[in-house]
Amino acid sequence: MRLVSICPSNTELVAYLGLMDQLVGVDQWSDWPEEVKDLPQLGPDLSIDMDEVEKLKPDLVLASLSVPGMEKNIDELNKRNLPYIILNPNSLEDIAKDLLKVGEHTGVSERADRVVNQFRNLIQEYEELAETIEDKPRVYWEWWPKPIFTPGGTNWLTEITRLAGAENVYSHKNQASIQTEWDEVLGKNPDVICMAWVGVAEKKMKPELIQKRPGWEQMRAVRHNRIYPLEEALFCRPSPRLLYGLQKLAYLLHPTVYPNVEEEDPIQFSLK
Repeated sequence: MRLVSICPSNTELVAYLGLMDQLVGVDQWSDWPEEVKDLPQLGPDLSIDMDEVEKLKPDLVLASLSVPGMEKNIDELNKRNLPYIILNPNSLEDIAKDLLKVGEHTGVSERADRVVNQFRNLIQEYEELAETIEDKPRVYWEWWPKPIFTPGGTNWLTEITRLAGAENVYSHKNQASIQTEWDEVLGKNPDVICMAWVGVAEKKMKPELIQKRPGWEQMRAVRHNRIYPLEEALFCRPSPRLLYGLQKLAYLLHPTVYPNVEEEDPIQFSLK
C-alpha cells in the first residue's frame, strides 16, 4: 500500500506497526522515527498541501481531528475522493483501538494485536506500581502559557499522571482540553508543574518564566523548585510513545518506586 500520514502521531502509529516502507509522504511536523525525514513533506498538519497528497496517489491517508482546524483537511480529502481514515484519540485505550484500526486497514492485524497487547501490558505494570504509592503529588500540566491551556479529565495526560503515581489538578473537569487563568492555577497550589508547550522545544521552555508570574512564588511547586520542562513529543502526541513519556515522568516523581528507563521504545515492539 501507499500510505500518507498528515499528523505526527499517525506517523508514529505507522512506525509501531512496521509499515514505514509503505509510507510515501508526511506532514512537516512528523519527525519520528529518524527515517521519516527522508520522505516528502506535505506542509503543516493544519494546512496540508492536498495537491501534493493527490500526486502521491495514496491508497490510504491517515487523517486526524486532534487539533481544531484539521476539519479542512477532511473536506479536501472528500472533494478529491481520496481514501482516508480519521484518528482522534483522547485516551490510552483510544490509542490501542487506533492501532488495531490502522492494522485492519493495512493488512497487519496480527502485528497490531501484538503491539496492543504489549502496550496494554505496560500500562497494567504501571497501574500496579501506582497503587503502591500513598503520597501522590498534585500536578499541573501546561500545554500553552498565554492563554493557558491544560489537559482535563478525559485526556491521556490525566491517565499518564495517575499511572506515574500522581494526580492532575484538572482531572475533575470532564473535558480533554481546558482554557484557564493564572489565578485559578495559583488557587489550586499544585506540588509539581509539568511544562509541555505544544510545538515548543524543551530547551526553550524556561521555568523562570513561570516563577515570575504574579503570586506564583507562593505556589508549592515554585517554592520547592518542582517545575519540569518536558519533551512535548513524548506527552502531547497520542501514540505509543506516550508510554516512554510515562516512564520518564514516573521515575522523575518517584525514583524509588519506578524503574529508570533510559532508552527510547521501552515497549520493545516497534521498528523491527
